[in-house]
Amino acid sequence: MNAIPLDAAAAAEAAYAAASDKPFPQDIFTAPQLRWAVVGCGVIANQMAQTLALAGRRIEGVANRTHEKAVAFAETYGIPRVYASFDELWADPDIDAVYITTPHNTHITYLRAALAAGKHVLCEKAITLNAAELAEARALADAHGVVLMDATTILHMPLYQELRRRMQAGAFGAFNLAQVNFGSYKEYGDLTNRFYNPRLAGGAMLDIGVYALSIARLFMASQPDEVVSLANRAATGVDQTSGFVTRNAEGQLGVFSLSLHSKQPKRAVLSFDRCYIEVNEYPRADTATIVWTGDGRREDVTVGEEAYALAYEVADLEAAVAGDASKAGLLEYAADVMDTMTRLRYAWGVYYPKEAEAAAAAGATVAGMA
Repeated sequence: MNAIPLDAAAAAEAAYAAASDKPFPQDIFTAPQLRWAVVGCGVIANQMAQTLALAGRRIEGVANRTHEKAVAFAETYGIPRVYASFDELWADPDIDAVYITTPHNTHITYLRAALAAGKHVLCEKAITLNAAELAEARALADAHGVVLMDATTILHMPLYQELRRRMQAGAFGAFNLAQVNFGSYKEYGDLTNRFYNPRLAGGAMLDIGVYALSIARLFMASQPDEVVSLANRAATGVDQTSGFVTRNAEGQLGVFSLSLHSKQPKRAVLSFDRCYIEVNEYPRADTATIVWTGDGRREDVTVGEEAYALAYEVADLEAAVAGDASKAGLLEYAADVMDTMTRLRYAWGVYYPKEAEAAAAAGATVAGMA
């Protein structure tokens, strides 16, 4: 009998518990260690602190809109610096890198300040609201000589690095098609929660679509340039359920279904000439199954470990700072994904409040948002 899938937070807790008695792998952190601070102290910030604790490391500082929460967070994880303001964090010369974990709609504000202050930044998904904001953040990072990195886990999991290595070596033959599902069930209830609230940049695309598009983009030869889609909106106007197909210049297809109000498996199937690869629970996956076309043989591939998902993100940013161009280049995939997400949302008339005025001025049809 198959176990019922856990929600993301419960799955992370289970993964940490399973890894807590194991020695931390010595091959994850290979670059010089940076001094990190975290902005925000919600669920994902707690997960980062727990992940670094597995490695015998700690966050050095924390800033939060509510100071009392930052104090409690610091006490829980032994963090020595609690900043009275975000400006105090940006000005601290003893912090090298910042992890931004706040809601999507706030990211660009913190990115502007952190990057201009010369901090390297790892920013939670979705890294910005739209492609224009990401272009602005990238320009700031370049201007100030710092690294900007998207924290979407798929970009950093070792499993995908190994599968891409084998793909690029020709083991799988040509890549043809990605079929990717992601469905969560978020109750309507109070529609001011982050999932359905446009003022918090809610909707399925930025919350879960980023994972679906990222896994497909990692295996495609280029960014899709054609998109067809349908979407249903929640009462608040954000995208709730959608189906869309993308195609790039090489003819590689991506077929996607997303929902915030209907459970689906987090399942990706990557189809090649010589095999297909199935990945379940793909946002932090450490195992995939290859089914070979010629004889139906099944090959399980396990690389990395789910519990260390956020450690891989930290390690990748530190490697990029140390000069690893392959890690710095991960932002190119993130930019392609953001371009596609922005294109889809705007095609559906889904603009967040800060985008709506500009869209209306340009004559676009904007979805009604409470």
